Amino acid sequence: MLLVTGGAGFVGSNIVAALNDAGRADVVVSDLLGEGGKWRNLAKRQLADFVPPAELPGWLEGRKLDAVIHMGAISSTTATDGDLVIETNFRLSLRLFDWCTATATPLIYASSAATYGDGGRGFADDPSVSALKKLRPMNLYGWSKHLFDLAVAERMVRGAKLPPQCVGLKFFNVFGPNEYHKGTMASVLARRFDDIRSGRPVQLFKSHREGVADGDQRRDFIYVDDVVRVVLWLLATPSVSGLFNVGTGKARSFKDLILSAYAALGTNPNIQYIDMPSEIRDSYQYFTQSEVDRLRGAGYNGGFMALEDAVAQYVKNHLDCTDRFR
Repeated sequence: MLLVTGGAGFVGSNIVAALNDAGRADVVVSDLLGEGGKWRNLAKRQLADFVPPAELPGWLEGRKLDAVIHMGAISSTTATDGDLVIETNFRLSLRLFDWCTATATPLIYASSAATYGDGGRGFADDPSVSALKKLRPMNLYGWSKHLFDLAVAERMVRGAKLPPQCVGLKFFNVFGPNEYHKGTMASVLARRFDDIRSGRPVQLFKSHREGVADGDQRRDFIYVDDVVRVVLWLLATPSVSGLFNVGTGKARSFKDLILSAYAALGTNPNIQYIDMPSEIRDSYQYFTQSEVDRLRGAGYNGGFMALEDAVAQYVKNHLDCTDRFR
């Protein structure tokens, strides 16, 4: 039996879908569904159980699991309730870590590229305590993820007992099906696709940095299918532990992303550039690009889809379909 926390969310539901497709029906999801239709992310799936997060500690008592895939978190980069974010993202993660340690259960958990802050210290996934302490996340979400990465690293240094497999994954800009419930935290492509399809202008931010053209702010965009392949590989390779970046290793612009969608539809681009809100200008990231040598060095050779191919697949198989869900 496998437990996927956050299994009704974006990345989590795609992992559940892949596990079902691989023949695993013994998948348990822990999540909150709310009233926003997030349940649709699991509407095509088979589950062994569904456990609200508040009931998870009791549910785990006496259980034996093949692995815990911990994707659950408050993932909004604009979250402001510090107590709630720390309880959800940090303290719950510590409790799951302790349970996995005590029961010798593999743990694969989601960290984030948000832990790197403005990128001024680079994007190397150095798992050492000294390297992690140099990072300065720019928002509450990134800080909560950073705290857990650091707590795991500190335990490793002390020689404390660990889960038999313990892997943290620093996801970069993931996009793909089942992100629709995320609102403003969904990818720009998902949020702007209806404009693209209808012919309305797509608005992107102007650049407010010398040397960077409008729309040329860059991110390491990675398709969710590539993320899922990494997770499945780790489940099949229990000898691998560590903290790894999960990105393509190639930064592309927001303009590239949107132009790829127009190309997939075979329509002419219509892009407008608008001023970036003044309240985010000082903290806006102009460039992120993962270093993926450590993941490849650990043995992963699955590769990553080119942006144009990933966008075309997303558009043709999901965004431009009546049923967008996986």
